[in-house]
Amino acid sequence: MSDTWNARTRAVHGGTRRSQYGEVSEAIFLTQGFVYDSAEQAAQRFEKAGEDEFIYARYGNPTVRMFEERIAMLEGAEDGFATASGMAAVSGALTSMLKAGDRVVSARALFGSCLYVLEEVLTRYGVEVEFVDGTDIEAWRRAITPGTTAVFFESISNPTLEVVDIQAVSELAHAVGATVLVDNVFATPVFSDAIAQGADVVIYSTTKHVDGQGRALGGVILGTQEFIRKTVEPYMKHTGGSMSPFTAWVMLKGLETMELRVRAQAASALQLAEALQRHPALARVIYPGHPGHAQHDLVARQMGGAGGTVLSLDLAGGQAAAFKFLNALTIPVISNNLGDAKSILTHPATTTHQRLPQDQKDMLGITPGLVRMSVGIEHGDDLVADILQALEKAQ
Repeated sequence: MSDTWNARTRAVHGGTRRSQYGEVSEAIFLTQGFVYDSAEQAAQRFEKAGEDEFIYARYGNPTVRMFEERIAMLEGAEDGFATASGMAAVSGALTSMLKAGDRVVSARALFGSCLYVLEEVLTRYGVEVEFVDGTDIEAWRRAITPGTTAVFFESISNPTLEVVDIQAVSELAHAVGATVLVDNVFATPVFSDAIAQGADVVIYSTTKHVDGQGRALGGVILGTQEFIRKTVEPYMKHTGGSMSPFTAWVMLKGLETMELRVRAQAASALQLAEALQRHPALARVIYPGHPGHAQHDLVARQMGGAGGTVLSLDLAGGQAAAFKFLNALTIPVISNNLGDAKSILTHPATTTHQRLPQDQKDMLGITPGLVRMSVGIEHGDDLVADILQALEKAQ
């Protein structure tokens, strides 16, 4: 691979391994194990496998390795480990490096399953976890004290789209020797430069924009070669959270078109945000790429001005209005995924974040009227027209 290639070229060609048949599309190696030429070769490989030597699909596979190398190239990471789902990546990255007595500082605005891992799983095994307002640098400064092991946050929070300053938080964390782990799903590999901005570990649910077509669960942990191979890999290969070869092939195909899809989705998301400003049925329109977003300057600095593919709408009429709105739509579907080619709307208070106590929902801004919209690749004009007609029916 040429060091001069742009991201779109890397997304098509990076990490390619061709068999003796010279196939154009990457091969799917659907095998759980590998044959050795001799007992001596088997012993040698178990002692130390070479770069193109594999032992067992839970440890590694040629198709999976192509995907790991390709997305690591895109993110600017030294290495990656592909996982069975996005939550396998989150829990694996955290659990592989933490032990009883360690301390984690986390942003409080997180996806419900991420909150479960931090609040329920890690604390069960003696890890101390402190939550802060992710947008408040002074809160981070007070919480990140000597002895802090790790810092965790979503670069753009789900579903209220708060943006965390990666560089500022990373500087505070590194000053006390803490590892910075960033769940970067909403920023996408297209708009993110998280590692260059200070993140040590970047986590993606590849179910979202990487596949981008609602076909397969997947995740990936990206970081230094030492962290991936000496910390993450031993934990993941023994606990069984690895990605399947077929899923890796789906993700490779998704990477080829990801930038084209994501840029089109973000353009439509901005079009929607502009069209819906000051609509009488809406109490709030939240989109990081719009100048009206409270952290728009940070978005410009951190993501080049792009606001991602998701916006949130807060209907003034509460849950009843939100449900009327959702039920009146004709183009988007109601589901709980995001980053898909199809536009998807979600009511977080009753689905993805329903387990949160009401006071926590209130603190995070997850109101009864809040609807999260993952914008697809449909024509922006059609989406605007459909959203407007549904809002009229919701009033």
